Order: sequence, then C-alpha cells, then structure tokens
Amino acid sequence: MIENNSFEIYEFLKDKNLLLNLPEYWWPNVGTFKILIGAILTQNTSWKNVEKSLKNLDGFLELDSFSTLNELTLKEMIKPSGFYNQKAPRLLQLSRNIKNDFNDFKTFQSRVDREWLLKQKGIGKESADAILCYACFRDEMVVDTYTKRVLKAFDIEFSQYDEYKEYLEKGFKENLDKRKLNLIYARFHGMIVEYNKKYL
Repeated sequence: MIENNSFEIYEFLKDKNLLLNLPEYWWPNVGTFKILIGAILTQNTSWKNVEKSLKNLDGFLELDSFSTLNELTLKEMIKPSGFYNQKAPRLLQLSRNIKNDFNDFKTFQSRVDREWLLKQKGIGKESADAILCYACFRDEMVVDTYTKRVLKAFDIEFSQYDEYKEYLEKGFKENLDKRKLNLIYARFHGMIVEYNKKYL
C-alpha cells in the first residue's frame, strides 16, 4: 500500500523491472550535448519523431558543429519533430548562448544553473530539469505528463510543477544517500515513462 511517499512509489515501480536491458540512466547518450537537443525537440511530440530528427542531425550533435548550422538547413533536419519553425531558431540561439557564456559544453555542464536555463527561449521547467538531470548529472527530478499520470493513479495531484517536483524529491531526500540522488532521479523518471507505456 502506497502511503503518499514518493520513495514508496519508486520501490513499487522498481519491483516491476521496468528498466531491464535499458541504459543505466534510462535516457540514451547521457552527459552529452545531444541531450539538450533531444530535450527541446521532444516538446509537443513523440520520442519516435525526435529519433528521426536526431538521425538527420548525425554529424552535428556536438556544440561546435551544431552552432554552425544554417537555420533553414536545421529546420529541414528537425521537421519530423514538428514546430520546427520555433525549435530551430531557439536551438541555434541556445547553442550560441552556451558558447558565449560558457565557451564549451564541458564548462556548461559544470557551471550552468536552472536560472540560466529558464532564461533561454523555449526552455521551461520540465526541459530545464531534463537537461540538468541527464546532460549535467545534477540532482533534479523531471516532472512531465507521464509523471502526473502515474501519481494520479495513486491519488496524488497538485496544481503546480514545483509542487510535484518538491513532493517527488522529498521522499528520496528522507530515505536515501544524497550522493546517489542524480542516478535515482534519472531512473525513477525512466521507470515512470516505461510504466506509462506498459500499464496506463
């Protein structure tokens, strides 16, 4: 019986072996610039469409090569993800802002914060947390539609993103070694997505 504790929900999902044969962090290519591209391309579309766009971008998934792309060329490459007229200029501006403010992706990973990300056009709280968690290995839980759907199945609902995030993180901070939180948050989010696919 789940008693309104996110750690208990994690244990419930963990028992179902939802991440069997999947990468350790669930999301492929963790710790790379490719995560930033994927986090923005996946807005308002399915991951299958994002994969088509990422395949088109093969050879341009590093900060330096990506930032040299022509906007029209990029629009064509990311067309499968939809909203390409919005996403292309935002992605290019983001890549240039990273170069201007951090010089390279490695520095970005170690120094960027949520506040900086939320100032970037096209990056909301969900995308910012996905980038921090999966690209920068920070202790940030991602809240998405899948998360809300799973929590609703346990009669847990909130009105604001930050309320969901606070609830989810609180259960882990009370029950687990804080040094392992990044991996746990990544795997928890992955289990939530896989549980949706299989059961909801």
